[in-house]
Amino acid sequence: MIPLHNLPASSRPEPSVTCDTCAAKCCRLEVMLITDTGVPMRFIDEDQWGSMTMARLDDGWCAALDREMMRCSIYENRPLICREFEMGGDDCLEERNAD
Repeated sequence: MIPLHNLPASSRPEPSVTCDTCAAKCCRLEVMLITDTGVPMRFIDEDQWGSMTMARLDDGWCAALDREMMRCSIYENRPLICREFEMGGDDCLEERNAD
């Protein structure tokens, strides 16, 4: 039997795609606020063109991300684009594989 780590990458089984195994990579993307979902004002910034965006910390992470749990601290009020970002979808997989 060949251990999985000795198989070529293309032959290894795809790990299950869940938010629990992701380290919140999508929370480093720029998020435009195009609808009112109740995002608290402390998490909202205005970009150079006057559009409302999710505030990001100096290191690029979304200000609403709970760093201990790597989960959204405003999940019930998250922006529309975050609601539509499909776990395991093409955009999700692209972000997970970007490293």
